[in-house]
Amino acid sequence: MHDANSTAPEQLIRAVGLVRFVDRRLLLVRAGYQAAFYLPGGKIDPGETEVQALHREVREELGVGLVGADFFGRYVTDAVGQGDGVQVELSCYTGELDGAPEPAAEIAELAWCTREEYVAHEVTAPAIVALFADLDGGSNGEQRAGSH
Repeated sequence: MHDANSTAPEQLIRAVGLVRFVDRRLLLVRAGYQAAFYLPGGKIDPGETEVQALHREVREELGVGLVGADFFGRYVTDAVGQGDGVQVELSCYTGELDGAPEPAAEIAELAWCTREEYVAHEVTAPAIVALFADLDGGSNGEQRAGSH
């Protein structure tokens, strides 16, 4: 699954992310080693399903559990901070948290951003920009960044 106008990526990272979109604000996290904010979540370990990985990553990064996980969309874009030719396939799910999220593990900070606030950041993730466009537009389903 990639944009027909692009060449095959040199490397593809499969990841999952939690979409918590409340009052036009999206819950985002930033790891201490990253400049960009992105969705809570991360890489899928061998043997894990997307939903299992999402539950594990949310617990690790936010210190709370995830209640439910409904598929929202899939985004294939350049991976931020991973080098040339590296792309990410980000599978996004919605769900509720069973407590108040707090930065944990490698997460340095949390933010609830509007689309305008996010795109004003110096470094942004293409997948998150595409996600915001879909959230603000109200669509969901199978998505590819760059097709908007």
